[in-house]
Amino acid sequence: METTSQERTPLLQDMKVTIHKTSMIFPSKQIEKKSLFLSNIDRVLNFHVKTVHFFEANKDFPPQIVTEKLKKALEDALVAYDFLAGRLKMNTETNRLEIDCNAEGVGFVVASSEYKLNQIGDLAYPNQAFAQFVHNAKDFLKIGDLPLCVVQVTSFKCGGFAFGITRSHAAIDGHSLKIFLDNLAALAANMPLIMTPFNDRQLLAARSPPHVDFPHPEMIKLDNLLPLGNESGVFEASSEELDFKVFQLTSKNINKLKEKAKINSIARVTSFNVITTHLWRCKALSGPYDPNRSSTILYAVDIRSRLNPPLPREYAGNEGEFSRLVEMVWEGTKRMGDEYARSIIDWGELYNGFPNGELLVSSWWRLGFEEVEYPWGKPKYCCPVVYHKKDIILLFPSFHGVEGGDDGVNIIVALPPPFGSRVLEGRGGKGRGDF
Repeated sequence: METTSQERTPLLQDMKVTIHKTSMIFPSKQIEKKSLFLSNIDRVLNFHVKTVHFFEANKDFPPQIVTEKLKKALEDALVAYDFLAGRLKMNTETNRLEIDCNAEGVGFVVASSEYKLNQIGDLAYPNQAFAQFVHNAKDFLKIGDLPLCVVQVTSFKCGGFAFGITRSHAAIDGHSLKIFLDNLAALAANMPLIMTPFNDRQLLAARSPPHVDFPHPEMIKLDNLLPLGNESGVFEASSEELDFKVFQLTSKNINKLKEKAKINSIARVTSFNVITTHLWRCKALSGPYDPNRSSTILYAVDIRSRLNPPLPREYAGNEGEFSRLVEMVWEGTKRMGDEYARSIIDWGELYNGFPNGELLVSSWWRLGFEEVEYPWGKPKYCCPVVYHKKDIILLFPSFHGVEGGDDGVNIIVALPPPFGSRVLEGRGGKGRGDF
């Protein structure tokens, strides 16, 4: 199966960003101070995620006006999202991680770049220098302080800007972030919240007593408790040199995979299933041949609608042959019903560990960040600040600014040299690669 490979010109290594001001944003109204229970899923997914949202210039909304509106919208949003203004803490009595809703605030950074937006390169290509458009949460304004959210607004010479977000996955997952951004956009337009967040994580508390009813090979046990500011486990950065490459599957490519998957298959053939299967097979075949070697894949399943009763949509927490491989991926998704999900939660109550697999596919494809309608318009593109780890593959929407872009998917892959360096030698245009 061939995919389109986005080749690139040499990347800018320095975005020439100057930080002008760092501050804290606090809720616009007094909030009740409390401790927020975190589920075992929240506790395991305790790491920070960084995304950048790029916007073209809008003469009615220059960066200074946007910055003021975002700041005010954040202050108002933190009344409903009071936990985002809190801090993680360990409850010494229960030995559980919690969020102390203490209104200590989220970080806010105002910055500028010496470049115009059209000078920083292909937005769809995961340039690690995009990290300059987000700010680290650790030791933000004082040593030891770790906000659960930090926002950075970086203006460009053309009047466009980048909106960078660092957020704790323990506090808010990707689906919930989309709702948060919708609410932020509404508040910036002086409109009410589109949807009030539902923050009761007790809905995903372990049963009493906990009982594990299924084997869970997707989980790995640890000898020691994960640290408070855990960035380890499946998201631990690689020390080896890596190069990033973007592959694009068009709608036509995806439909061909679906047709192939339907042969002698009983699986529900979805776009995600066939894309994930394609990636899994490529990863498994990329190593040296060993008939006794097994290959495992890890991917997230949104369990909101799979529990009994279902979680509210506005829940703010976390949750061989090609046709046969598609069935295996489908079976993994299918078994994630109420009992299996509860069993995983109970497993986390009994053991210390985190999800583990040879390959993690993280799909941001259908989250809809690029569809958020702010007063100054929709983002030109949204992308992650990539993880420096070769076993994480990110799925993102196709960049419509690229010629021929459609409703396909961009696949961001980290490749070790010399392969990574060799396949990225192109100088513009598109190449063909056997993915």
